[in-house]
Amino acid sequence: MLRVMARPAFKNKRRNPYNFLLYSALQRCGVDVREYASSALLSSPWDILHVHWPESLLETGSYLSARWSEGKYLFILDFVRRRGTRVVWTVHDLKPHDLVYPELETRFWAAVLERLDGIIALTQSGLTRAVEGFPRLQSLPAFVIPHGHYRGQYRNDLSRDEARQRLGLAEHSRVITYFGQIRPYKNVPRLIECVRRGDDDVVLLVCGRLSKRANLETELRSAAGEDPRIRLLLEFIADDDVQQYLIAADLLVFPYKDILNSGSALLGLSFDRPILVPNRGAMQELQNIVGSDWVRTYDGDLDEAAIRDALAWAAAPRGSRPQLHAFDWDVIGQQTLAAFQQICGGPAGSGAVDAA
Repeated sequence: MLRVMARPAFKNKRRNPYNFLLYSALQRCGVDVREYASSALLSSPWDILHVHWPESLLETGSYLSARWSEGKYLFILDFVRRRGTRVVWTVHDLKPHDLVYPELETRFWAAVLERLDGIIALTQSGLTRAVEGFPRLQSLPAFVIPHGHYRGQYRNDLSRDEARQRLGLAEHSRVITYFGQIRPYKNVPRLIECVRRGDDDVVLLVCGRLSKRANLETELRSAAGEDPRIRLLLEFIADDDVQQYLIAADLLVFPYKDILNSGSALLGLSFDRPILVPNRGAMQELQNIVGSDWVRTYDGDLDEAAIRDALAWAAAPRGSRPQLHAFDWDVIGQQTLAAFQQICGGPAGSGAVDAA
């Protein structure tokens, strides 16, 4: 039985169920998956150490504490790799988003990348950018395994009318929702400005937690002004409430300046909602897989015309739900298991490129 220790594995389910869904699928494939614990990792052999957001280890408070965490983790990586454990990184981002100690975190990121035995990217464009940005990765086994969908993860038992009644939205209003964590690169103030300059019957729901280290709330509230069409829900949305903000929407918009992948886009599609996204690598791939009936892209900066055209497009009838078979978790579990098995097939740190 393949033994995998992951950081995180299951403990972040409430904040982001991605890891829980991935490792639950791996368990169904017969893999022994455990939550990261340094004592357990050091005391017994493991085939794979799977890491996702390595910089989160440094979010420990003081600079001295972060330095201690850096040294401890790099020692652990060196120790377990000498013992035969392969270290695999899933590429969610190409750089830390919320830097507390920029110099330390940049150095730590580079040091972790030097200790990898394989990488998994969520999109082909993400893999290409990762290898271009970090040439050392060219020598590693590399795999493209998509982010899975969220069907069945959240309640989905409201009608559009019921969702709107709960939120106090008029039946005739055209509703746009932005859903997901709010960071500077996600460009939410631009979306607010475009809606305010657009048609009077459009309502915008901005739903999501603010980045812990970017002072965005003032900018968002300034962009919204006193416009009653703009509703800011700058907080974590409870699982049972997720459905109402998505089902009430005619269109979901994700106006990112930069995009490697988007779980929020897949969340919207999981609720059968058309989405508007920038015409950039990962989103082009998503459109190619799901189809232009459900994924619409725009070029350049988001503007009122792009939103107006997308709302008209979203209003057109659709004969079936978006096809998300490529994002099924059991398929993803099998793909991830195959990647781990291939990475374990050679000496640690000496794999050949195998880009899927």
